[in-house]
Amino acid sequence: MESHNMNKKKRIVILGAGESGTGAAILAMQQGFEVFLSDHGKIKDKYRNELLELKIEFEEGGHSEEKILNADEVIKSPGIPDHIAVIQKLREKKILITNEIEFASRYTDAQKICITGTNGKTTTTLLIYHMLKKAGFHVGIGGNVGLSFARQVAYEKFKYYVLELSSFQLDGLTEFKAEVAILCNITPDHLDRYDYKIENYIASKFRVARNQTEHDYFIYCSDDAFTMQYLNTVEIQSKKIPFSIKEKLTEGAYKENDQINIKYNNQEFNMHINELALVGQHNTYNSMAAAIVGQLYNLRKETIRESLQDFENVEHRLEFVAKVGGIEFVNDSKATNVNSTWYALECADAPLIWIAGGQDKGNDYTLLKPLVREKVKFIVCLGKDNRKIHEAFMNDVDMIINTTSAKEAVQVAYRFAAKGDKVMLSPACASFDLFENYEDRGRQFKKAVRDL
Repeated sequence: MESHNMNKKKRIVILGAGESGTGAAILAMQQGFEVFLSDHGKIKDKYRNELLELKIEFEEGGHSEEKILNADEVIKSPGIPDHIAVIQKLREKKILITNEIEFASRYTDAQKICITGTNGKTTTTLLIYHMLKKAGFHVGIGGNVGLSFARQVAYEKFKYYVLELSSFQLDGLTEFKAEVAILCNITPDHLDRYDYKIENYIASKFRVARNQTEHDYFIYCSDDAFTMQYLNTVEIQSKKIPFSIKEKLTEGAYKENDQINIKYNNQEFNMHINELALVGQHNTYNSMAAAIVGQLYNLRKETIRESLQDFENVEHRLEFVAKVGGIEFVNDSKATNVNSTWYALECADAPLIWIAGGQDKGNDYTLLKPLVREKVKFIVCLGKDNRKIHEAFMNDVDMIINTTSAKEAVQVAYRFAAKGDKVMLSPACASFDLFENYEDRGRQFKKAVRDL
């Protein structure tokens, strides 16, 4: 009788059929599990076609509890909140809930370089990937960028993975371990998911160093107050390597006389910040974090230098669009929180016309006031409800204008701008009031600029 149970396939149910859910389904299928995928919304054609081709059972437009609550394990998309009914029922039944990153990590012994932080993580991830690829490493990039980690474990079998991990992804990790963990910075964001307690959000970010041993590495910003405050209260087993632009360090990366210096393992590397492809203080941090990883993996100095010189940044992040009639247009649609916008304003030259607004996540704009007063001529609002922006900045700029489309925002900015001005879309808000997502907002902005 017992042998019958021994042969019963473990049932894996996946919630959410985006890139991460589909990737998990492919890997689970490949590993011989019984797989069922359920999506509350409509599945995109490219993923539906893959599921059909691989004969993976799925449903869309709602969750059938009878097909989910009999799972041995559930892989949940990071975007699905914990409070929905089906998740609560799984918890009551004590069914293991995990995520795609955790699941995929069981089927690879590759080295994982994992980057988290409120801002700068995408840029740092892409920069490290660029550097390792240039050095000839067999490396994949995943997590929040590129193809899902699970898909690559199934098809590519890389020896190294550079993974960008959001706090939501980190929350779902238990056994997972990063051989190299990087924490860029911590500023209040997504607090609605953390009971509005910053300490819960900080603890979540620090999960990137979870399960590390003394053979692993934890790279962090020693200028970041939240990071330092928390670092003193937790025990991290791995080797800690800091980076700073404020103080000279004996080990790690620091900035001195407009040079970045990396000191590690009796090796030294330095480079003038004017040589870096990425401008602005926040990007100096990102470049230093990437250079430390280069040192850890003993890359040639020329490779590290070249990577930091010829890197091309992400779309929608301080992306130069065009110069029209002597006016420069910059797309920073990826700035969906106040801190990201602070960085954008900090590294831009005045005079600025700032396009801001959208769906507000409980923003506090006081942080931006000094920069706005110093650099911004006027503000163009791009959102359904712009009252908070008016209240925050009405005494800091000459004029605030409301618009409700990317086209209108660009035309208004262009009409009032003078030669030599810069028009920057850096919303500090989510995009869902008027656009599908920040990419859609950025593309519509770029099209409007090209149509001028």
